[in-house]
Amino acid sequence: MEKILVVDDEVQVVETLKEFLSAKDYEVHTATNGLEALEIMQKVKPRLVLLDIIMPGMGGIDILKEMKKIDPHVGVIMATAVVDEEIAKRTLQLGAYDYITKPFNLDYLETVMMVKIAELTG
Repeated sequence: MEKILVVDDEVQVVETLKEFLSAKDYEVHTATNGLEALEIMQKVKPRLVLLDIIMPGMGGIDILKEMKKIDPHVGVIMATAVVDEEIAKRTLQLGAYDYITKPFNLDYLETVMMVKIAELTG
């Protein structure tokens, strides 16, 4: 069972994604802020992270940088409600696998996740 970490400051988003991914037989862990996400990252060692970009306190880009220090191979899919091509490019340069916008198309999200997990599994 693949471990997935969902990080978003919007509790409803976290709950929706947890419910969706759990139903697909993923082991889902959640965090609503950057420090909590990094703690879980170190303990759980997820294969894939769904990470919101715009959050209070530590933002998604800073969290991404720290996650890549912890595990350079973790797959990170960035998520945001604000479409900004410069931020998208920056997250990809920093090692994010993909960049998706809210509201989520859950079928698309699942496809992106399966492709990345397959790549990571080798």
